[in-house]
Amino acid sequence: MINKLIALIRKAGEEILDVYNRRDLNVGKKADRSPITEADIRSNEVIIEELKLIAPRIPIISEENKSIPYAERKTWEKFWLVDPLDGTKEFINRNGEFTVNIALVENGIPIVGIILLPVKGIIFTGEKGIGAFQVETGANGDIRTPLRVSAKTDKSTLLAAISRSHLSDKTKKFIKNINARTISSGSSLKFALVAKGEADIYPRLSPTWEWDTAAGEVVAEAAGAVVCGLDGKALKYNKEVPKHEGFLVCQPELKKKMLEEIIAKII
Repeated sequence: MINKLIALIRKAGEEILDVYNRRDLNVGKKADRSPITEADIRSNEVIIEELKLIAPRIPIISEENKSIPYAERKTWEKFWLVDPLDGTKEFINRNGEFTVNIALVENGIPIVGIILLPVKGIIFTGEKGIGAFQVETGANGDIRTPLRVSAKTDKSTLLAAISRSHLSDKTKKFIKNINARTISSGSSLKFALVAKGEADIYPRLSPTWEWDTAAGEVVAEAAGAVVCGLDGKALKYNKEVPKHEGFLVCQPELKKKMLEEIIAKII
């Protein structure tokens, strides 16, 4: 399945780059006033079409067709969760830090995840119980590099991945309290930074949507990280309101220290 998903997500990336390379991005607004572009729509169309070919019986939830009633989807044991263009603000600002996210969720838990960074053609994959990889195109086919989280446990030397466009005051306060250095990035790339060991922790102390996190969660956890809510419990998916109130990504030995810091001083 991963090979099929790699081919699929590359097609979506081509649609996005076709729009990205134009002079006019033709930005519109959704009902909630958040931005949307032709790239979001074209990527979504390709992904939906291709997923139906790969697994016609598995339903799909996408950011661009998220209005499926809970009464209908609450009984789904397995479904695809898609963000066809994560980081639309980064896309509009042309900084390259936008991704495509696809995850397979089973019984409320993401079990397969794939992320594409279109501008560099880099793919991150994760399969629960198997592992995480960075995939790049080589002269003789795809080059797959295993991903592993940092082993750092010294709280005084941590490097935190933080949002470039959605950095909350609570997250700022937390970063200051633990005296961490920071690396800013858009979209689900922050999960990949932790999975690659290039960041030690990714705290998100403000709400975000399920389709923003599912693929990144699998990649990070398959690389050895732990992903949890601010209560320390695993994130759940396909909730009636598909939103997380915050989460933490780090290697397991840091979890207790970081959550204690958050609970005692932030929330």
